[in-house]
Amino acid sequence: MGPPRDVAIVGAGLLGLAAGRALSARGRDVELLEQADTGHDAAGSKGSCRIFRLGYPEPDYVAAARQAGELWHELAAESGRTILWPTPQLTFGSGLRSVQDAMQAAGARCELLPEPEVARRFPAVRTDGPALLEPDSAVIAVPAALAALAASAGEIRTGVRVTSLADDGRQVTLQTSEGPVIARAAIVTAGPWSAGLLATTGLAVPARPTLEQVGYVRPAAGASAALFAPIFICHPEPAGAAPYGLPVPFSALYKIGLHPSGPATDPDAQDQSADPVLLARLAEVAARYLPEHEPDPDGIERCVYDNTPDEDFIVDRIGNVVIGCGTSGHGFKFGPLLGEWLAALATDSTGAPDPRLRDRFALSRFRPGR
Repeated sequence: MGPPRDVAIVGAGLLGLAAGRALSARGRDVELLEQADTGHDAAGSKGSCRIFRLGYPEPDYVAAARQAGELWHELAAESGRTILWPTPQLTFGSGLRSVQDAMQAAGARCELLPEPEVARRFPAVRTDGPALLEPDSAVIAVPAALAALAASAGEIRTGVRVTSLADDGRQVTLQTSEGPVIARAAIVTAGPWSAGLLATTGLAVPARPTLEQVGYVRPAAGASAALFAPIFICHPEPAGAAPYGLPVPFSALYKIGLHPSGPATDPDAQDQSADPVLLARLAEVAARYLPEHEPDPDGIERCVYDNTPDEDFIVDRIGNVVIGCGTSGHGFKFGPLLGEWLAALATDSTGAPDPRLRDRFALSRFRPGR
């Protein structure tokens, strides 16, 4: 079995790869254990693209997104890959003002546009009111992002499923489908599988995996060849699902979704076929917000969410086990920053979240009475 590794990471999706890269940069001996392959069909990190934005209703999240953006640019420069495609974003709906206030408090650039100005500058998106223009947003090319992280993440073993963890206070023993692995610390970044795995150590992680569905629509017949559709997010009334959309790099397609809208699921029993109810809702999104596109999706994609009750992440260390999960459908943009935080927690080194964010993302926030 050999001597203990410095760190074993469970799950080679976005967070696992980012943590592996950060640990490798610190000179640590790292092994990533992935039950399938990076970006596999049942993973939460798969797909064509994600939104990178600074616009959140809390200044702490805006500041964290700015840090993550710097790290994405560093990764792109080092890897030679194009990861971020600069694309303006329109934020509108009932949450517009809180996003504007938070961005301004954090020193992020934004501009409030009246509806006629939105229609003039961005005719491909219908906002039905004013919109907040975010000039520093981008589309993340997912395959390029994962490939760049994987290239510097350490040893990756695919087809290895971790079934349990045991922390004896000195080291962690991971029981796997290919025999035990011992490490001085373990990082669990297994997405919706994290809660079940952490339960083997006695840790209770509140999680509710859901199976979301996004659609891809094409420009309508007769649409201008120069058609440009920015990223958009409509913040609904509280408890409503947020419509969003983004252009797909290297394609005429435009990706749309509702955050969140999918049913609860067992991550080991995902049905990747189209949900007709969700498909109809996506067509309604396209018809309402994208006047220059066909309303019926040209294709769909299912994606599992790893949800916490409050939609904040879980980034914490309990004994020799570090937890990175609960990204709740909005964590991809923070990938390299979360990797730095997880690496810092695993090695007791600098770079962990500041105390305010550490408390916000701690597992202990779910204890009764807190």
